[in-house]
Amino acid sequence: MKKDIHVVGAVIIKENKILCAQRGPDKSLPFMWEFPGGKIETGETPQDALKREIDEEMHCDIEIGEQVEHTVYEYDFGIVHLTTYKCKLLEGTPVLTEHAEIKWLSPKELETLEWAPADIPAIEKLATV
Repeated sequence: MKKDIHVVGAVIIKENKILCAQRGPDKSLPFMWEFPGGKIETGETPQDALKREIDEEMHCDIEIGEQVEHTVYEYDFGIVHLTTYKCKLLEGTPVLTEHAEIKWLSPKELETLEWAPADIPAIEKLATV
């Protein structure tokens, strides 16, 4: 039986652009695009996990707003439960620690990237805003 993996993603919005992060070559789904974030640890709320992950991965402080989407997607390695939240950058400039590249794109430009399948429902929702 496949393992359930609960993750969160940050839809970080700045000046009407959304932060997109490309997965590194050594990760599962190499070079696919995603919203930055990560796994929810035992005892953490999704919001706590997201703040911690963005601090660890991008050295930034964020304010978490409303939920964008919740998606369940079955990959080879497990069943991912992804919850994405709109976020505002409070402090810091995103840096590359785990990702190969980052880009700021308008909602309409999001569909030009090759996204990890679990992120696509959120992309479709954001692209129509």
